[in-house]
Amino acid sequence: MAAHTVLDGPKIQGELCDDVPELSDSDDEQWLPVEEGSDVSVLCVLCHRTLGSVSETLEHCKTDHGVDIPDLVKKHRLDDYGYIKMINYIRGNKCSVESLLMVSNASLPWDSDEYMKPVLPDDPLLQIDVEELSEVTVSMLSPSSKDQVSVLLQTARHAEERAHRAEENLSQALEDLNKLKLLAQGLVLNADTSHGPSSFGPIAELRDDEDEAYFSSYGHYSIHEEMLKDNVRTESYRDFMYCNMDVFKDKVVLDVGCGTGILSMFAAKAGAKKVIAVDQSEIIYQAMDIVRSNKLDDTITLIKGRIEEINLPVEKVDIIISEWMGYFLLFESMLDSVLYARDRYLVDDGLVFPDHCNISLAAVGDIQKHNDRIAFWDDVYGFKMTCMKKAVVPEAVVEVLKPETVISESAVVKTIDCGTVTVSELEFTADFTLKIRLSTFCTAIVGYFDIFFDKHCGNKVEFSTSPNCPKTHWKQTVFMLESPFSVQAGDELPGQITVHKNRKDPRALLITLDLAGQKQTYSLQ
Repeated sequence: MAAHTVLDGPKIQGELCDDVPELSDSDDEQWLPVEEGSDVSVLCVLCHRTLGSVSETLEHCKTDHGVDIPDLVKKHRLDDYGYIKMINYIRGNKCSVESLLMVSNASLPWDSDEYMKPVLPDDPLLQIDVEELSEVTVSMLSPSSKDQVSVLLQTARHAEERAHRAEENLSQALEDLNKLKLLAQGLVLNADTSHGPSSFGPIAELRDDEDEAYFSSYGHYSIHEEMLKDNVRTESYRDFMYCNMDVFKDKVVLDVGCGTGILSMFAAKAGAKKVIAVDQSEIIYQAMDIVRSNKLDDTITLIKGRIEEINLPVEKVDIIISEWMGYFLLFESMLDSVLYARDRYLVDDGLVFPDHCNISLAAVGDIQKHNDRIAFWDDVYGFKMTCMKKAVVPEAVVEVLKPETVISESAVVKTIDCGTVTVSELEFTADFTLKIRLSTFCTAIVGYFDIFFDKHCGNKVEFSTSPNCPKTHWKQTVFMLESPFSVQAGDELPGQITVHKNRKDPRALLITLDLAGQKQTYSLQ
């Protein structure tokens, strides 16, 4: 069954640690910078000695312990957040000098959000940014080993650079703070108290109210009208069954998510002995009237309920048919229900249709669209709203793409055999390479899918949701890049995609794309 409903609510990306601290507006005041030379006490991160300033503490760590903290920041290419995590990790785990010096860039032990929580309240070492560390390092040099004019120029240069970035950094910091507040609120609102802290482990099961909302959306007639009017979709199923009647003759067929019953009636007309049609939404009652009106009630039995919760009137079925596909193929996770039905009810040599599918990606070059959707936020009626890009970019866009904006050959990133695939295999990571056809700017990646009715079919049928094919109600899924980059005809653009279910809403998807030095996670919900 296709996807049409966008549920309102917070969009949470990624995973949160269980110890996200409660945030309030007053938290902004706790992160005022500590000026060097002010009256502070700084506890060393490696021993119990207290020193009078940040610079003294850094010099003490280097001289007495052999640990150069600014050098560690440079070695591991840490940003402000990475530096904060490292300091909290060292304090919280009472690290030895040897363990710190042996840390590899490939596996940073502090690379977890849990280390964003300060070990020491008002820790002065956390109130200095990464840029200031280089200045502190300069101030630690002895007077005999430095040229005063050079030092002053270097300090002035760093100050000027920070001033140019101050507005952007402040905007980013406020955005991140607001994001943490929203995520913390979502954690509280969505926490499953019956499962405790481990609710961030395995993918959560759908709550009854979530399922009710999902199936209720398919009770609206407009959704079924849109699907039935999708000629590519509906005629492909019809042609597959009518042109392969030998496959259906005298067979028992199960239709999972039958909707108005159109596929069940195709199967009955194709010669099926018995068709069992199952749907949880209220549309099932209209389907009953439709089946009776077409005098097929002797062949088709309709059952209201979830396939996972009902008992069929037969022990086994010969064929399972279903139109389970959602945006980017896997949105909605309805394939999970089809696989459950397959494993429980299908005979050993039974068939599932469609029998296999592909997910493909291609590069997109559309500067105008990128300007309209992303660069737009740089100037909104004279106001700078650049911070909105961080919220807009991660939202995957479902739309009909202009074929001329596709600038590469397609690459298949996932092939699904519906007869053998398992639920766990529907979450995956795949490498891909896109061969560029035009010299332009790559502004997005587009995803689409192909469907095949193939196994045991003398007359094979297939259809595609590619932008180069007639449009369907699934359209295409577009992943906008925050920063377009130039490509040349003949280039081979390597990348990696990871697809997994949203742990807070298993019917939604989180899709991470890593290419050209940019890594972004997109939500489809």
